[in-house]
Order: sequence, then structure tokens, then C-alpha cells
Amino acid sequence: MRLATFNLLHGRSLTDGLVDPDRLTAAVTALDADILALQEVDRDQSRSGKLDLTAIAARALGAPEHRFAAAVVGTPGERFRPLTHDDDGHGEPCYGVGLVSRHPVRSWRVTRLRPAPVRSPVYVPGPGGGLVLLHDEPRVLLAAILDTPHGPLTVAATHLSFVPGWNAHQLRRVVRALRTLPAPRILLGDLNLPAWAARLVSGWRPLGRRPTYPAGQPRVQLDHVLADRQGIDQLPPVTGVHTPLSTISDHRPLLVDLG
Repeated sequence: MRLATFNLLHGRSLTDGLVDPDRLTAAVTALDADILALQEVDRDQSRSGKLDLTAIAARALGAPEHRFAAAVVGTPGERFRPLTHDDDGHGEPCYGVGLVSRHPVRSWRVTRLRPAPVRSPVYVPGPGGGLVLLHDEPRVLLAAILDTPHGPLTVAATHLSFVPGWNAHQLRRVVRALRTLPAPRILLGDLNLPAWAARLVSGWRPLGRRPTYPAGQPRVQLDHVLADRQGIDQLPPVTGVHTPLSTISDHRPLLVDLG
């Protein structure tokens, strides 16, 4: 069973700045993941051709189960608003996370995470960039209980805040939410935390330790696959960890093979 997490950068290539559905399909197909968590996912955004990126990823993997969970309605960095309920945003551009599975899903769970209450300095590359104060965005946790060949499994996808300290607060909230679902439990996502901090704050075990950002020459691991120590003995052993270079995104995907 292969687990993967991938911050898509809404499917954009760093070479030409374009979002091409065929290139996205090829990039996801190459992962050959049974369970794939996606971050920075667009649906109905003009910048990505009004595509449903989660659905494209599911078709690329031949996966019958997939779901997109919006964190905001609108376009990050431009105009956006928080969702008012889970069905909000249909027919409008949305941005959030996705979860794709080749295994049957028993049930889904969405947990919303509040943004940091203060603006935070963020480095923006390019002309006119530098350190700018940005408002944080709401975040979302998307979890699924799966039927796998190894038994029931809870998996979840998220993308936490870039604001130092607040992302740790959100990770503790994520752990509390997932502990209400059956063990074993695996969290996949861009946590905007280095490996030591993700392990220390969550108390969960990293299943793969590799730098994932920036994509060209990764120096830090922001993307993680963490397993709750409660029930971890029910998981097959890790047999491989990979961070292949992709044709899209400024992150590398993190792949973990079990069994």
C-alpha cells in the first residue's frame, strides 16, 4: 500500500507558470499512490482553467473514491471568504485540500481550523517581493475511514498555517479531532513545520523522513506522513520512502510504501 502527500501549487509548473491538465494527470499517475492527500487544490478557479483538480487526480490513479474540502471560497492572495457551511461555495471558485483513495471509504469527516488572528511576515520572491505582512487563511482537515486489505484505516489530509506557533496550535487540534476516529490513524499533509517540530507537537511517528521543499534542491521537510502511536502496531512496516522530482509544484511529493 502506497501513501502519498503532495502540495500541488494548484497544478502550476515552475518552468512556464501554466496549469495543464495533461501534465497534472501525468504527474499524479507517476506517483501510483493507493491513498493520496493533496494540498493547495483548486476547484473552479480561473487560474487553473476552472478544473476540479481532485477529480483529475482520482482519474489519473484509477481511484473510485475522492473528495475535495474547501478551506476558502475565492482565490487566496486576492479575495476570499471563509465557508459558512460544508456545502457553501458551489459554483464559485474554491481552494482547499483533497483526498483520493483506491480503497472503499466508509465515511468522511471535515474539521475546520480557524486562521491565525494576526498578520504574519512572509517572504514573497520576485520583483516587488520581499517580506510582506499577510493575513492567514482558514484551514481544513479532511479525514476518511477506509476499508483496506490490512483492515480499517483512518487517513486525513490537511495544510496548516504558515504562521509560526499557530500551525502547532492547529496540529494539536488536528490530533484531537482524529483521535475520535478509529485506529490506526495516519495524517498526511503540508504542515508548514519541520520534521522535529511535527513529531514533537503531534506525538505521532513520522513514517518518512526526507526534505521536500523547495522542489529543485529540497532543504526542509514541510510535507509529512505521520502515524498515531496508538494502533501503529496494526500497520504494515515501512518498506520505502521516496521524494521524486515532479513536473509541477514547488514541493516534492512524499511517498511512503507499507508492507
